[in-house]
Amino acid sequence: MSSPSVPVTNNGQAPEWTPESWRTKPIKQCPEYPDQASLAKSVAELKRLPPIVHPREIVRLKELLRDVARGEAFLLQGGDCAELFDYCEQGAIESKIKLLLQMSLVLIWGADKRVVRIGRMAGQYAKPRSSPMETVDGKQVPSFRGDILNGFALDQRELDPNRLVKAYHHSSATLNYIRAAISSGIADLHRPLDWGLGHVRDPALKAKYSEAVDFLTDMLRFMHTIGADKSQKLDTVDLFTSHEGLLLEYEQPLTRLLDNPSHGPPSANSPAKEYYNTSAHFLWIGDRTRQIDGAHVEFFRGIANPIGVKVGPSTPTSDLLALLRTLNPSREEGKITLITRYGAAKVAELLPAHIRAVEDSEYARTVVWQCDPMHGNTQSVSGGIKTRAFSDIFSELQQTLRIHKEQGSYLGGVHLELTGDAVTECLGGSEGLDEDDLSTNYTSFCDPRLNEKQALELAFLVADHYRCERKDKPTA
Repeated sequence: MSSPSVPVTNNGQAPEWTPESWRTKPIKQCPEYPDQASLAKSVAELKRLPPIVHPREIVRLKELLRDVARGEAFLLQGGDCAELFDYCEQGAIESKIKLLLQMSLVLIWGADKRVVRIGRMAGQYAKPRSSPMETVDGKQVPSFRGDILNGFALDQRELDPNRLVKAYHHSSATLNYIRAAISSGIADLHRPLDWGLGHVRDPALKAKYSEAVDFLTDMLRFMHTIGADKSQKLDTVDLFTSHEGLLLEYEQPLTRLLDNPSHGPPSANSPAKEYYNTSAHFLWIGDRTRQIDGAHVEFFRGIANPIGVKVGPSTPTSDLLALLRTLNPSREEGKITLITRYGAAKVAELLPAHIRAVEDSEYARTVVWQCDPMHGNTQSVSGGIKTRAFSDIFSELQQTLRIHKEQGSYLGGVHLELTGDAVTECLGGSEGLDEDDLSTNYTSFCDPRLNEKQALELAFLVADHYRCERKDKPTA
């Protein structure tokens, strides 16, 4: 990809950045395509195709994330661990939209804040792997690295550059149907939602959840009675897309120099044109690729999109400020989301120091703190099946909420791997799933996801935390 004819400063960065400058840096998780001619052809095709998302949508999300950083809104981000091309169908898309809507309503009830919704959808096709090879049925085969790179079937494990273009078309089709479904009223709050709580065995929990459901349904019924439900805002929602920006051969050709739709005249912080990664509204840097001098940080430092950075047990405290200064030198509010993922056993030891490093610096109150209670709590049970215990997921989230309160910072969101389907991949929850239940409907090709009931239950638990916090606040 050639350098732009006019050097442009992005977010205060030096003009030597280009969408291809990452190629000068060391890189992790980089596939080595054997057919370079086929790769070049696919990249050229991606460069020719139109953007998947529009800069106006990206700017709109940035405005909402600024509100999250200020403590005025809450971020709900969720979806599949590794999205498959096969998930690009009506039922799978609708089930995730409906689940995110239900969860957000519960969070609105509990936190008394607007909820920003981002799906791990329409592009989450690449997955980092710890090894390029894995053993299947006693045979060494290339690891499955997501549909954008190779197939799960053993005869499809070779890297195929044609999948880059397939990923583009599946992302576009998924987002097209998301937009069509929302504009057609799938998110219409006038429609009844399935609040069935028959799976909740604990009477106290069931009573607590029922209180929330009764409040929400009574509120909607009251609004209908007084005619306040005629607003168009009640039949549509914003739903943004996101994925890990892992495969830079895909991200680079979809990064375009486009007019900046932000209001106001061009300035150092708001130039007339900026580079937007048009593959998604929001992208994040994973735990394996956040090296300060690495290719992924180099690529991400030049795009105008809001950016997430995974923060885990292997993240030195000193790296946090270095990352923020590299990725957000102008200290734009809400530009960076720090996605913490330690594991239930380590969060109390590691999170306070990470919070203090940021909140005691010039970046205080500029970042969005988000908890990913999934990735640090993966375990293997008999037969080598990967799973996660709901109790560990909830424990990490509960501890994170408490620690942020103690530190005087604001936990602005959750980042969950979930599905709207009735899978049996995570242990526990109100259904009481145990190891014997995992084989009932374990369909993930990568990491285990919360099912619809477990995800909704987690939303109730977060909402209850914020309701209790509000009750404890002294009245003026």
